[in-house]
Amino acid sequence: MPKYVIEREIPGAGKLTAEQLHGIAQKSCGVLRSMGPQIQWLHSYVTDDKIYCVYIAPNEESVRKHAEQGGFPANRVSQVRRMIDPTTSE
Repeated sequence: MPKYVIEREIPGAGKLTAEQLHGIAQKSCGVLRSMGPQIQWLHSYVTDDKIYCVYIAPNEESVRKHAEQGGFPANRVSQVRRMIDPTTSE
């Protein structure tokens, strides 16, 4: 199943409290439960003004549907084509 990176522009994201992030995560998980097991949230990276989320989903449309239902921005959705890491150089 394809993997996607979702770029969410959220000004001040890096200043969100643990409680705020907890609430965001709960809302996201609630939407995912209602959508069924075909879409999964793996993890997210929080930077100063953006959150980058990694999802497994059947298509971009389902990623965008999750964002719409949850009220989250999905400014850019990119399908992961390959992964590399330091062992790629060996």
